[in-house]
Amino acid sequence: MYSIIAKLGYLFLIINFILYFIGFSRFGKAYKIFTCYLGLLVFVQVTCVVLLYFKMTNLYMSHIYFVGQLLLMGFFYFTLLKNEDHKKIILGGIASGILVLVVHYCLDPSLFFKFNLLEITVTSLLVVFFALFHLYHMLSGSKEYYYITVGIIIYLLASTILFLVGNLTIGLSANLKFLSWTLNAVLVLMNQIFILYEWKISFSKKAVLQKQKQNN
Repeated sequence: MYSIIAKLGYLFLIINFILYFIGFSRFGKAYKIFTCYLGLLVFVQVTCVVLLYFKMTNLYMSHIYFVGQLLLMGFFYFTLLKNEDHKKIILGGIASGILVLVVHYCLDPSLFFKFNLLEITVTSLLVVFFALFHLYHMLSGSKEYYYITVGIIIYLLASTILFLVGNLTIGLSANLKFLSWTLNAVLVLMNQIFILYEWKISFSKKAVLQKQKQNN
């Protein structure tokens, strides 16, 4: 079951990256940044599979994923916000997160070759905060990237809890650990479905034509 769900998640990720990449030159800066984020996910996933195939360690790729996610999604929401003071809050959050991680790795460089729970928690919760911040602003404005934002909030909150619980229960049965990874695979798939739905209603050819008709 885990293998099927995980492969479906990877398939949807690749489909989403291709679909968003096709419209890369047609839409705004936020769209381009989000497409780069999908590209990062594809790069990390493919690299991890290749390293695993050659029986090489791939744990350090998690740092590229989490830090890259913080930077790209941080600037994604920074681009969407209109208020300059609110933009400064996003920049402050990104800078604070990076500073915490730099100090953390300087104190213990060996963490570079391990899963770093502090890194997972700090980067994920900051992105959740950025997403919630944008969701709040959408209450009184247009619903830009609404489904992407909802998907990110659900996925990152739940997956962060799973990572933390998984670490705390590391001594428990293999079945519990397998359940944790299966639930995470479900969350990944669900998040990619949200992203695909956002493309369908906002950026597909049909959606763009409908918007053009409404504006004329």
